[in-house]
Amino acid sequence: MDAVLLDTDVFSYLMRAGDPRGEPYRPHVRGKTIGVSFITIGELYFGAKKKGWSDKTIASLEQHLKAAVIVPYDLEICKTYADLRASLKTQSGTDRVLQNDLWIAACAVRHKLTLVTNNRRHFEGIPGLSIISEAPKKVQPVPRSLFPETEPK
Repeated sequence: MDAVLLDTDVFSYLMRAGDPRGEPYRPHVRGKTIGVSFITIGELYFGAKKKGWSDKTIASLEQHLKAAVIVPYDLEICKTYADLRASLKTQSGTDRVLQNDLWIAACAVRHKLTLVTNNRRHFEGIPGLSIISEAPKKVQPVPRSLFPETEPK
């Protein structure tokens, strides 16, 4: 099965007719089985509640969700999440990746699915995770010297 897991942002972009942010992602999902994690479903419903969506808009969301395979949690996803979280602590012991993003990544890693996201920086560097992102890579600025350039003589 040729499948991809969509992050919440990309699913939202593709769901909205005419949203130009979805266009770069259409080629990555065309002809593929679309998966979304159980976390994405929660994030989508939270967004709907927070923004006060109408019944009609929620019905549209639910119609779009019917076209996707929902990846539920299971014991292996929980173990994958634990392994990833333990490996991604900073030196000070804080989490390097937001909890919901880590659950989404665990779903992708456990099922060996490529994650399609517009939040590249949230997911880069997670062991075993393959991502597709059309978000530009952040270019690191070149450090400038404290001393002015001098011309060689």
